[in-house]
Amino acid sequence: MKNHVSFLRSPSDFNKTVTMKLISSSVTVAFLTCITVASLLLLHCRHVVADRRSDSSLTVVENAEEGGGGAGGDEEEEANFNLEVIQPTEQWQTLKPGQAVPAGSHVKLNLQTGQREVRLGEEQLKYRTQNHRRGEESHSFSIPDEPKQAMKNIKEDLNPDSVASKYHPLEELKRDMAQLDLLVETDGQILRRLLDQFNSSNSTTEQRLNILLELEYLVHQVDNAQTLCSMGGLQVILDGLNSSDFRLQERSAFVLGSAMASNPVVQVKAVESGALQLLLTALATTQPLRVKKKVLFAVAALLRHFPYTQRTFLSHGGLQVLSELFRADGGGVLRTRIATMLYDMISEKELISQTGLDPALDAAHEDRVRQYSEVSLEGELLEKGWCTLVPQLLVSTEHDYREKALQALLAMAPTCLDQYRSDSSLLGSLLSLREQYKEMVQSEMILGEENSYFTEIAELIDALHVKMKSP
Repeated sequence: MKNHVSFLRSPSDFNKTVTMKLISSSVTVAFLTCITVASLLLLHCRHVVADRRSDSSLTVVENAEEGGGGAGGDEEEEANFNLEVIQPTEQWQTLKPGQAVPAGSHVKLNLQTGQREVRLGEEQLKYRTQNHRRGEESHSFSIPDEPKQAMKNIKEDLNPDSVASKYHPLEELKRDMAQLDLLVETDGQILRRLLDQFNSSNSTTEQRLNILLELEYLVHQVDNAQTLCSMGGLQVILDGLNSSDFRLQERSAFVLGSAMASNPVVQVKAVESGALQLLLTALATTQPLRVKKKVLFAVAALLRHFPYTQRTFLSHGGLQVLSELFRADGGGVLRTRIATMLYDMISEKELISQTGLDPALDAAHEDRVRQYSEVSLEGELLEKGWCTLVPQLLVSTEHDYREKALQALLAMAPTCLDQYRSDSSLLGSLLSLREQYKEMVQSEMILGEENSYFTEIAELIDALHVKMKSP
C-alpha cells in the first residue's frame, strides 16, 4: 500500500493515469467496431457472389469482345441475355432487383437505405469530362472567325466598287422590267395616261371619278400641278365644274383647289382660264352641301396671297354671293369657312402693310403693298352687312365655330366697331361666353391644365370686349 501511494505522488498523476486508460479503451472499442463492420461487408459481398443467380443478384455484363471462356460461359451468356441492363450516368441511381450493370461501373451499398446504387466509373467519368472539355475548346476557337468575317463584310460594303456592283442603272432596270411586262412610269407619264383615260369616250363616270381622285393626290406636289396645267389638264378640271353630275363637280373642285394651294403659277393660269367665274356660279346656283364645301375650298385657295384675284372677286360680287350663302346656311359649316376666308383676306392686307421692309430696297414688296391697297375690302364688308352677319356665328354650340367667328370679328373691328357697340345682342353674347369660358378655364386649372384651348378662346373674348369698351 505504501509503495502504491508513493507511486501515485499526487492527484494529478492519478488523473493522468485514468485519462490514459480511457483513451486506450476508446481506441480499442473503435478498432473492434471497424473490424465488425468490415466483417459484415465481407460476408454480405460473399452472399451476393454466392447468390448472384437469385432475383436480387447483381450481374456484371462484359463487352462482346471480352467474352470469357470456360465451361459455364454459354450458360452465363444465355442468362445475361434476359437481364435488364441499366445505363449508368454521372449521378447515383438505385439498382432494382434483376438489373445488370455494364463493366467498369461504380457500385456501392447505401447503408442508410440498404439498396445498391450505381454510377459511371472513374475512368468513364474522366473520359466524358475530357470529351466535353475538348468540345468547348473547339467551339471557343471558332468564335473569333465570326468577327473577322463581319469586318470583312463591312469593308466590302464600304468599297465604292462593291456598292456600285450591287445596283444597276435605271435604264437597265427599265429594260429588264420591260422584258417582264412591267412598266415604270414617271409622275408626268402617269398624269398623261390619266388625262387620256379621262378624255376617252369609253370611260364611265365611275372611272372618271377615280381618275380625279388620283389626280388630286398627285397635284399636291407643286411640279405635278404645273405639269398638269401644261398638258391641258386645267381645262379638263374646269369642264368638270360645268358637269351636270354633282359628283364630278365635287371632285373637280377638289382637284382644282389642291392644285392652286400655295402655287402661284397655277393660280395665274386658273384666273386666265376663267376659274373664278365658274366657281362663283357654282356657289350662286343650287348645289348639294358637299359640292359647295369643295367649291369654297377652291375659292379660298384661289384668293390666298393673290391680291389681283381678290380685287376681281370683289368686283364680280363675290362678297354678295358669300353673304347669301351665309344666310342660307343653317348648320354653320359654310358660315365657318366663309368667316375664315374673310379673316385670311383681312390679315394678309394688314400684314403686308405692317412689314418693316424698306420699299427702296425691296421693289417687290412695294408692288405688293400697292396691289393690296387696291383691294377695297373694308368698304365692301360694311356695305354688304358683314358687321352684323358674322356675330350670328357666336350662337353656335361648337367651340371651333365660335373661335373662327371671334377671330373674324377682331379682324373686322377697325371697320365694324360702331356697329359692334350698337349691337346689344353681340354685347350680351360676349358677356355670356366670357362667364362660360371663365368657368371652363378654372376647371382646367384645378385639373392642372394651363394654356388650354379654352384659355385661347377666353382671351379672344376679352380682346374683343376691350375694343368695344375703348373710346
